[in-house]
Amino acid sequence: MQEFFTAAANLFVNGIVASYFNTETVMLILCYIITALASYALGSLNFAVIISKAKYNDDIRKYGSGNAGMTNMLRTYGKGAAALTFAGDALKTALSIVIGMALVGSVHGGNYVAGFFAMLGHVYPCYYGFKGGKGVVAAATTILMLDPRIFLILIAVFVIVVAIWRYISLGSVICAMLYPLLVYITGNIFYSKTGINNPVAVIFAFVIALFIIVLHRKNIERLMTGKESKISFKSKEKKKKYTVSQDRKNKNKHSR
Repeated sequence: MQEFFTAAANLFVNGIVASYFNTETVMLILCYIITALASYALGSLNFAVIISKAKYNDDIRKYGSGNAGMTNMLRTYGKGAAALTFAGDALKTALSIVIGMALVGSVHGGNYVAGFFAMLGHVYPCYYGFKGGKGVVAAATTILMLDPRIFLILIAVFVIVVAIWRYISLGSVICAMLYPLLVYITGNIFYSKTGINNPVAVIFAFVIALFIIVLHRKNIERLMTGKESKISFKSKEKKKKYTVSQDRKNKNKHSR
């Protein structure tokens, strides 16, 4: 009983952190928190919204699919706006991962934490009412920085799928489904001699894949019913913009 009171007194005098954690552990936890917050803050800088407002004095979320991402920018404002969006979203994710690796280190999974929270910020941006994109560019950038070999395989699959069927959403979903499998296979191939396969990488891949697929659930429904919009590779002289409400009205008309 005396030991219990002594331990309790120690706890209230020194606190939980000092009583049960050493300085190194406390600093590592603090760096994880800073990495997550910084990556989310950077990820929340949605360049589709920024560019549409700065360049066109409008909000991309009013048009097309209502999604604040590269594909909707391409359909609504053209290749130039889409390229700028892609570059901005890729750079903010890359910077987040660099911060995570600098603070936490890749050995402790700082790159995984940073990549995930950058994606989370892109999809649910705190600066724009938590309504953003679908995180495909952020996910692709994260995969590139985690394992360029897997990225090259996935980008090849994506290009082939989009070139044949002209559905960006289909390419994104197929790549998301392949990602965990490729992480597991490459892990076994390259680390088979040492018997090491990073379980964190496999779990992370499953989480990212599930995240992307869930975010594309409406696209999957439209693909199954033949209502998904195809991407056009031909340049158009004049592009007609449709608001989200107009798109819904048009769909209702076709369904009658």
